[in-house]
Amino acid sequence: MTGARAGVIKLGLDVHSSSIVVVRQIDAQVSQPAQHLSPEQLPAFMRRQLVRAEAVYSCYEAGPFGYTLHRQLTALGVHNLVVRPRDWSTYGERVKTDSRDAAALCSCLDRYLAGNRGALAVVRVPSEAEEAARAIGRQRQSLARERVRLILQGKSAALLRGLRLSKDWWAPKVLPTLALPDELLAQLVIWQRVLLCIDAELQALTVRLQQAAPTGLPLGLGPMTWELITREVGDWHRFRNRRQVASYTGLCPSEHSSGQSRLQGSISRHGNPRLRHLLIEAAWRLFQFQPDYHAIVKWHTALTALRLSSARKKKIVVAIARQLAVDLWRLGTGRTTAAALGLQTN
Repeated sequence: MTGARAGVIKLGLDVHSSSIVVVRQIDAQVSQPAQHLSPEQLPAFMRRQLVRAEAVYSCYEAGPFGYTLHRQLTALGVHNLVVRPRDWSTYGERVKTDSRDAAALCSCLDRYLAGNRGALAVVRVPSEAEEAARAIGRQRQSLARERVRLILQGKSAALLRGLRLSKDWWAPKVLPTLALPDELLAQLVIWQRVLLCIDAELQALTVRLQQAAPTGLPLGLGPMTWELITREVGDWHRFRNRRQVASYTGLCPSEHSSGQSRLQGSISRHGNPRLRHLLIEAAWRLFQFQPDYHAIVKWHTALTALRLSSARKKKIVVAIARQLAVDLWRLGTGRTTAAALGLQTN
């Protein structure tokens, strides 16, 4: 490209571990054909774009590569956006290629910069400290799932031989007492060694998280729950209002309305699934530990009604969990106090 500098260069990036597909649009021109670059070639390519334009904007989908690329691009001077992944096939053509995805990203970025904020769902990029803190809780969750998986694998191996094991079959005091065939016992001993290692690491992470929690927490929200919720959110000040908090949890009802018809369905599940599960678990505990909490008081009559179905009770718990998220935001940003919400503290 020669001549005067462009005003804005827009780049759609389809990122993979070994390659990055780039589609470029210069100002209001038609987007150019896709270019295939290696991760090592990308920094030099970006520097050339910065020389050729007043401003360079790019975007790529959030995914397994995290935010390292975003931080690299930002350090170079590129205005980068990390966006929520989606199906970029507008009309359901059922054709997906890296070039088409990069072109769709570039096109949506163009509309986004023109003022259409609905063209892209921009993901908030956490700080490196927030990301590291969140990783501890997620690693603990991953270890807990792996422990359950191996326990069930041992029980499955026993069922193949017509035997039933308890869930604590792998405990050092339990396995030696079981009368089992030698070949099955040899299998279980291998799984037990792995399970004991996982359990030790899991307990260490649990203690680490609990010790990091503050004192004076509301009853029913223990140190573990508090730390996991706080680390998933990262910074409560990121939300400007209660609607943003509720939307992030995915606990808002879905809706299908048209004309005079309005239909609300199950929760949208749009947002952070880990946070959503933590809030629902906490809401169940509040029934027992926080009878004066204002959300519990509000729903007390409905909860104690005769013939309350399980589905109805779950809907009430979801409503309480959604309110709990908003109240935790209010607490985290200093908008209220635990006493004002009717929460008893330790």
